[in-house]
Amino acid sequence: MDKIFIKDLLVRGIIGIRDWERDVEQDILINVTVYTDTLRAAESDDIIDCVDYSALATKVQAHAKTAKRLTVEALANDLAKICLEVPLVKKAVVRVEKPGAVRFAKSVGVEVERKRDE
Repeated sequence: MDKIFIKDLLVRGIIGIRDWERDVEQDILINVTVYTDTLRAAESDDIIDCVDYSALATKVQAHAKTAKRLTVEALANDLAKICLEVPLVKKAVVRVEKPGAVRFAKSVGVEVERKRDE
């Protein structure tokens, strides 16, 4: 299976369980890898046979910006579902991080893996 990835997509949004986190937008760092078969796209060289990663990034970014989820787990699951709505995507791995959320750590987060048949 081939991979298409979106690396280090930075979004500002509401995420967290603490009172102050419900009022202040924070940086949310998102990485997405979707699994698909790119052979047809490679042979046809036609966008219709491709996963449109630009459109996918826009959907992921829009959701992360407006979802106002309490946990990174919930947001990562949401984003994986969005990825699997793309007909050519068979599997999605989504990593959601909150940079600076833990003192002395560059970032903390969660990575989920979801398949179309789950």
